[in-house]
Amino acid sequence: MMTNTYLPHVGGVARSVESFSAVLRGLDHNVMVVAPEFPGMPATETDVVRVPAIQRFNGSDFSVRLPVPGLLTEPLDRFQPDIIHAHHPFLLGDTALRVASGRGLPLVFTHHTLYEEYTHYVSNESDTLKRFVIDLSTGYANLCDHVIAPSQSVAALLQQRGVTTPITVIPTGVDIERFGRRSGKRFRQTRGIPDGAFVVGHIGRLAPEKNLMFLTRSVAAFLRVRPEAWFLVAGTGPLEEEMKAHFGAEGVLDRVAFAGVLKGRDLVNAYASMDVFAFASQSETQGMVMVEAMAAGAPVVAVDASGVREVVQDGSNGRKLAVEDRDLFCAALAWIADMPESGRKTLSKNARKTARGMSIGISADKLLSVYGSVIKKKAAWDVPEETSWQSAMRRIAMEWKLLGTIAHAAGTALVGAEAMEGRPA
Repeated sequence: MMTNTYLPHVGGVARSVESFSAVLRGLDHNVMVVAPEFPGMPATETDVVRVPAIQRFNGSDFSVRLPVPGLLTEPLDRFQPDIIHAHHPFLLGDTALRVASGRGLPLVFTHHTLYEEYTHYVSNESDTLKRFVIDLSTGYANLCDHVIAPSQSVAALLQQRGVTTPITVIPTGVDIERFGRRSGKRFRQTRGIPDGAFVVGHIGRLAPEKNLMFLTRSVAAFLRVRPEAWFLVAGTGPLEEEMKAHFGAEGVLDRVAFAGVLKGRDLVNAYASMDVFAFASQSETQGMVMVEAMAAGAPVVAVDASGVREVVQDGSNGRKLAVEDRDLFCAALAWIADMPESGRKTLSKNARKTARGMSIGISADKLLSVYGSVIKKKAAWDVPEETSWQSAMRRIAMEWKLLGTIAHAAGTALVGAEAMEGRPA
């Protein structure tokens, strides 16, 4: 598995790689993770190869790997992989493509992210860059043997964009038992939240692409009219101070608990302390945090988007809002807050049922099925006893395809930019 983000980085992709790796190893499969270096990473790791990287690229939480020729040759020679699984189309994604081509191995790619929603880390709201990353990730998918989409919404979007590689929908999945062992009351005590408070919660990276200022304004409005309500926020990021400033200006900061990054038992207990999980991101492909919240019994209030519509069933395990509207969001939170205890228990029961259908065990079985079919298909296509010349030509062909994908993406973006410049005001 080759990924641009991994432990101790906190994020959906890193957690997906970690979760699948752990489950597959538990089923007696060998998994090697290739990832960038990150501050605070473990001193010793088993079957993890770290590559040098630039930390906190352009103010983001991400690392950008530095190319070091030959760094992976020896570890891969020892490991002898049967399949390469890329979790990004850029940076180590290129490396995954080259490794798979050079070793004659099948390549699976999980399209975790709507990359166009993250271009602000490189250029402010550049339509040209958005078109470039969309076309580049689409071209990359078409160079792979199989594509994993975390949700049906993403699968449909990829096909609409021109991905012709076979696609299978496999959400990351959640460790249901882990989130069932919880103590929300104790967590509230440690954060100064009263036992009788109605707690709205949110967990995630506090970054612009998560639509957090809309969420902040909506929850602040709810807190103003609900003196018994609190807001629990777990995570860090560039918007933290702006969020605090808004809550302060609205006079409700004393009922907002910023808990920072939570892991292990603290993370589980944080979910358990919530009466409702609030989510407003429009950039998710899956939204693992919603499933984790449901596994802990918390219903979800969210704005309809990819990743949300596969999880939230309006009126059954939470509220799914058709449009982004502050008053509607407040009303949805109030709908749950005003429910009798029996109604809340029903919501909680339905939330757990939804989470059970998205367990990591079910997802791992689906992933193994894809691996098996792709390996079998690749073996049927392989030329027996490939010569050195054939191997070299295959590598050259892949480099040419990769270059062509980049050139096509750049050309599409530039043509689009010229069209925008030429249109009438």
